[in-house]
Amino acid sequence: MALRAKVIYDFHSENQGELSVQEGEILTLVSEQDIEGWLEGSNSRGVRGLVPATYVEILGSDAALNSYNTSAEPRYSNVTAGGFDKLENISKPPPVGLTSNTAHHNNNKQHSQGSDDDWDDDWDDSSTVADEPGTVGGRYRDSEGNGTSTYTVTTHTGQRGIAMQAKSSATVGKNLNRFSTFVKSGGEAFVLGEASGFVKDGDKICVVMGPYGPEWQENPYPFSCTIDDPTKQTKFKGMKSYISYKLTPTHTPNPVSRRYKHFDWLYARLAERFPVISVPHLPEKQATGRFEEDFISKRRKGLIWWMNHMTSHPVLSKCDVFQHFLTCTDEKAWKQGKRKAEKDELVGANFFLTISTPPAPLDFQEVESKIDGFKTFTKRMDDSTMQLNATINEFARKQMGGFKKEYQKVGMSFKALSQAFEMDQQMYSLGLNHAISFTGDAYEAIGEYFYEQPSKDLDPVMDLLALYQGHLANFPDVIHVQKGALTKVKESQKHVEEGKMDRAQANGINDRCNIISCATLAEIQHFHHIRVRDFKAQMQHYLQQQITFYKKITGKLEEALQKYDNLEIAPTV
Repeated sequence: MALRAKVIYDFHSENQGELSVQEGEILTLVSEQDIEGWLEGSNSRGVRGLVPATYVEILGSDAALNSYNTSAEPRYSNVTAGGFDKLENISKPPPVGLTSNTAHHNNNKQHSQGSDDDWDDDWDDSSTVADEPGTVGGRYRDSEGNGTSTYTVTTHTGQRGIAMQAKSSATVGKNLNRFSTFVKSGGEAFVLGEASGFVKDGDKICVVMGPYGPEWQENPYPFSCTIDDPTKQTKFKGMKSYISYKLTPTHTPNPVSRRYKHFDWLYARLAERFPVISVPHLPEKQATGRFEEDFISKRRKGLIWWMNHMTSHPVLSKCDVFQHFLTCTDEKAWKQGKRKAEKDELVGANFFLTISTPPAPLDFQEVESKIDGFKTFTKRMDDSTMQLNATINEFARKQMGGFKKEYQKVGMSFKALSQAFEMDQQMYSLGLNHAISFTGDAYEAIGEYFYEQPSKDLDPVMDLLALYQGHLANFPDVIHVQKGALTKVKESQKHVEEGKMDRAQANGINDRCNIISCATLAEIQHFHHIRVRDFKAQMQHYLQQQITFYKKITGKLEEALQKYDNLEIAPTV
C-alpha cells in the first residue's frame, strides 16, 4: 500500500527537483527512508519532488490514513489534541540544507549546512562512536593485539602512562557570566584545575622560547597544498549541483577532491579544538550565483589564501583532522576519521593539557604589558585595513567605470576630429587623419586597460585584507581567554595574602595561567611573522603590477606618437 505523509509546515521550493507544499496537504511518499534529510514524494496532482523530512509527519499506509483522526491523542507531548494546525507561536525549523550560517571562531562551533552544501553519503553516518582499525569500543589494543588499554601519555618529566590532571581548587570563584569566551573556551575550567585527560605523544604541542619570546615549535616537515580545477558536479540524477576542488598536498602522492562544505566542517572542528589559535576564516558563502564563473574564481582565490595560512601554521598544519582532510581517499577511513574528530576529547579545557611550555615561567607583568600592546595594535590594524579596503574598493570601481568611460570618451573625441579632417581630400592630410584616428583607438584601449587592471593588482590586496580582517576578528576572544586566566592569578594571590588559600593551590593556578600565556604569546608571534611575510609579498606584487600597467599605457602612447613622425606637410607657397 502507498505510504502517506501529512505536511505540517509550508515549504516553497527554491531549487530544481524540490516540491512546494502547504500545511495540511497529504503526500504519497516513495520511501519512508529520508535521503540526507529529504523525502521524495508526490502531491495529489501527481507532481513529484523532494521535501524536507522535518516538514512532514509520516502517517503510514492507506489503511492507516483512513483511520487517521486529528482529534486523537497527540503523538508529541507538547502538541495539543487536534494536531499541529492548532499550535501557536511554534518556531518552524528551517528545511534541511537551506540555511547558510558560517561557523565563527569560539562562537558557533557546530557545522552549518548551506544550500550548496548538502551532506554526501560519505558524510552521513548515524554512528556516534568511532571504532578505528585496531580498536575496540574506542580503546586501543596493546602492541600484541591482545586486550585493550587506554591512551598512553608523556608528561613533562617524560614518564609514560600518567594522566595530566590538574587538582581542583575550590577557593577561587567561577565567573558569574557563564557565556563569556573565557568560560566557553574551557580556559576557566583549566585554570581552576578542573581539566583532566590523557594526551598521546602525537597530540602534544610544544611552545619554545625564541629570540622575541614564546613561539610555536616549527613543523619539521613543512609542506604546501594547491587548489585547482573547480568542477561542477551533480547528484540525485542532476537535481542537486555543487562545485568540487582538487587539493594537491606536496607531502602526499595523491590529490583529493573536496567541496566547500568539507572546508566548512573542518573549520568548525578546528575552531572548537584550538581556543587560543586564530583559525583563518573561510571565504563567505553566497546564496545565489554559486555557479557563476566570477564567484567560483573568487572563492578559489580565497580558499588558496586560507590553505596557505593553514599549511604555514606550526600547530594547525600538523593537526590530525587537517591531515585527514588533506590525505584521506578511502571512504571507510574517511568516516572513521570524521567521527573521531567529532568525538575528540582534547577540546575546550582539555586542549590546554596538550601544551608543553619552556621550563622558565613567564613574568605575568610583562605578559600583561605585551597583551595590552597587541590589543591596541590589532584595533589600529583593524581600523586601517577597513579604511584601506574601502579606499581600494572605491578606486577599483572608478577604474572599471569612470576611468574607462573617460578615456573612451577622449578616444571617441579624437576619432571624431579625424573624421572631420577626412572631409579635406588633400593627399598630404591623409597621414595626419590616420594618426589622429590611431590616437583615438589608443585612448579607447587604455580605457580597457583600466577596466581590466583591478583584477591583477587591487583584488589580490582586498583578498589579503579580507583574510586578515578574519584574523583580527578572532583575537579579541584569544586575548579574553588570557586575560581571564590572569584575573584568576590575581584573585589567588589576594586569597593567599588573606590566608584563604595555601601557596600550593596558588602555584597551580600560576602554572596553568603560564601555559595559557605561553600559547597566547606564541600565537601572537606567529601572527606577526606571517603578517610581515604576506604584506611584503603582496605589496611587491601590487607595485610590480602597477609598473607593468603603466608601462603598457606608455607603450600604447609611444606607438601613437610614432604615427606622427615623417608626416607629409602641406607645401608652402
